[in-house]
Amino acid sequence: MPLLPQPNDLTSLILRTDFTDDRAWSEIQRAVGADGATYASDPLYSDVTVQTLVAADAAAADDDKLAYLFVADAISMADIEHSLLAVDLYAEPGRTFRVPAQWYADVSANLSIANMDFDEFADATDESGTYRGFEDA
Repeated sequence: MPLLPQPNDLTSLILRTDFTDDRAWSEIQRAVGADGATYASDPLYSDVTVQTLVAADAAAADDDKLAYLFVADAISMADIEHSLLAVDLYAEPGRTFRVPAQWYADVSANLSIANMDFDEFADATDESGTYRGFEDA
């Protein structure tokens, strides 16, 4: 697998891995917005697993490593909330949680400036493994 795409400064990478519904992908982009997101949509990453993403990041040079990314997978495309899969690539590589598009900005902004760590959000998920804000945790 090639290097993972690099996000623009102070944005988070949203990597599309499901290519079955272009309309849903557009809805995700619209729901998340342009600020704070770098979108990557390349069929090369079709159905890639979390383990493969972790391995690709581990194999990258230090300057090319990511701390985390968000995946738009089959669940994201089918889910009415378009919940993205957040993937830790740094502290606990492979740890994941879901984040609905409406909470993306909160999670992304705090992770991109290292104001909060991945585990703080992952530990605040509901019984389904979805982050819905700290007041509902």
